[in-house]
Amino acid sequence: MSTLAEQPEPVAHTEPVETAVGYRAGRTLPLRVELVRQLKRRRTLLMGGILAVLPFVLVVAFAIGGEPGGRNNQVTLMDTATASGANFAAVNLFVSAGFLLVIPVALFCGDTVASEASWSSLRYLLAAPVPRARLLWSKLVVGLGLSLAAMVLLPVVALAVGTAAYGWGPLQIPTGGALDPGTAAQRLLVVVAYIFVSQLVTAGLAFWLSTKTDAPLGAVGGAVGLTIVGNVLDAVTALGHWRDFLPAHWQFAWADAVQPRPEWSGMIQGTAISVTYAVVLFALAFRGFARKDVVS
Repeated sequence: MSTLAEQPEPVAHTEPVETAVGYRAGRTLPLRVELVRQLKRRRTLLMGGILAVLPFVLVVAFAIGGEPGGRNNQVTLMDTATASGANFAAVNLFVSAGFLLVIPVALFCGDTVASEASWSSLRYLLAAPVPRARLLWSKLVVGLGLSLAAMVLLPVVALAVGTAAYGWGPLQIPTGGALDPGTAAQRLLVVVAYIFVSQLVTAGLAFWLSTKTDAPLGAVGGAVGLTIVGNVLDAVTALGHWRDFLPAHWQFAWADAVQPRPEWSGMIQGTAISVTYAVVLFALAFRGFARKDVVS
């Protein structure tokens, strides 16, 4: 009589996973396909139109209200708006960096995944099959790319409109002195790059929220709302040095780049804060989505 110990152990049979011929996970949902999809969306065209129209609105405002002038014997960047096309472009960035440029970043990064869920197309993309990390990566890259394009569009249009209205000339600095047109163009590129980096926190918030909800408006609105809360906290001087850890505290550090001798310390600190927050938020988005039960 055989005992239980004498019985042969069952042999585990592993069958190879079958995949379709020619399937490559890395080739699913190419960036160009996602980019074309996002460019055709109405909200992308609307946001681009708003940013392109803003310089014209400011030109009309200056024409109606007269040229800006110094107040209380103090000259600000706004007071030099009509000095040249370069000054006009810098003023457009100044009035937009605090809020207007937050909206396209939150929109392009917060609407991307949540909109697929709201359309009930997310599960079909994953069943295609598109790997989850690949899907998020494609949408994040396109979202950040469109955000950067929005930030480039505004000063480019403003520079063209300002040059036509006020002429091509040096960038007049409120504190005295000027930057020649070539140097001014280079500094404006630095300004745009820094504004983009400073908005990575908003992008991270929007993208993370987009993976947590099926409501695109909730993700976009949540990111904008939290960004506003950060701006409010930065205005509370009682927080003292704690404000240095708020991304909003460094959002206008780019003003140091449009000086005869640029100061980089503020932008370096702001970049470090923004990138740190953004990396954490992007990591949370990928980690959470990898474990999420997608049913929509």
